[in-house]
Amino acid sequence: MKGSTSEIPEIMIEQIHILTTYMCTLACEHCFVCSSPNAQGTFSPSQVTALLDQTDALGTVDTIYFEGGEPFLFYPVLIDGVKQARGRGYKVGIVTNGYFATSDENARLFLQPLKDLGITDLSVSDDVFHYEDRKDNAARHTLTAGMEMGFPAAALALDPGGSGPGMNASPREEKKGIITGGSIMFRGRAAVKLSQYAEPKDWQQFTTCPYEDLANPSRIHVDAFGNLQICQGISIGNCWKRPLAELIRTYSPSAHPICGSLIAGGPAELARVLGYHPPAGVADACHLCWLARKSCRAKFPGVLEPAQVYCDE
Repeated sequence: MKGSTSEIPEIMIEQIHILTTYMCTLACEHCFVCSSPNAQGTFSPSQVTALLDQTDALGTVDTIYFEGGEPFLFYPVLIDGVKQARGRGYKVGIVTNGYFATSDENARLFLQPLKDLGITDLSVSDDVFHYEDRKDNAARHTLTAGMEMGFPAAALALDPGGSGPGMNASPREEKKGIITGGSIMFRGRAAVKLSQYAEPKDWQQFTTCPYEDLANPSRIHVDAFGNLQICQGISIGNCWKRPLAELIRTYSPSAHPICGSLIAGGPAELARVLGYHPPAGVADACHLCWLARKSCRAKFPGVLEPAQVYCDE
């Protein structure tokens, strides 16, 4: 762990996930943060420095991730950020769709500087939502080159679940299998584009948040606007307005206007507290939570941020 602080916060944040940019080469139907080629919000090198300074002061973090959107779109910023983080002693991971890898050779060209810096995780998005060609695509080139170079590389993939089709199915069938099998979390663009294809469920059954530990988070996502997101679209403050260490130290889960209800009774309780009347059926807990939050964004400025995550690009 880097840095020191005289007052260790009760919340122990161990990972900072830097949303390097919301811009992406793709506009995937399942994207949590509604990334696209036109999305705004990209870190500058000086912003990365400022965030790492704050991370040092927090004193509990050991790993920095660079993700997006697509962080390789701003390659100099990515390389500089990784260099800064490694120079401070942090472990570093990267999440990418590998779009740059038109061949194994090109992949190695992009990856070698990162290999030299010593990253500890290379996660590559490779599923039918990213690439319908399941045999020859940029993600496969990135993974092949990365593993040959000795990277700790792995694919991030939404696998068909339940009784859905397998990896040899057509792209249309495979997407349907993933949706009906339950791999999708219906938040962000997935709530808009894909929820209609899921089996509708009674919203009142969703009495817990199944994915995030809102009471005791160990990671947080930070975007270029300064939003500290405990889950996509739920902010606990802005680090460009108040120091990261202060925001973490003063975070009171039960008192947070959104997290408090989610902890007490899940998305169903949040909907009740917000006065949101859900449709007869929702896709999953994330879908209900996202719909309830989106319905009242104007009532919670600085909390239900950024607009990007609600597909209000």
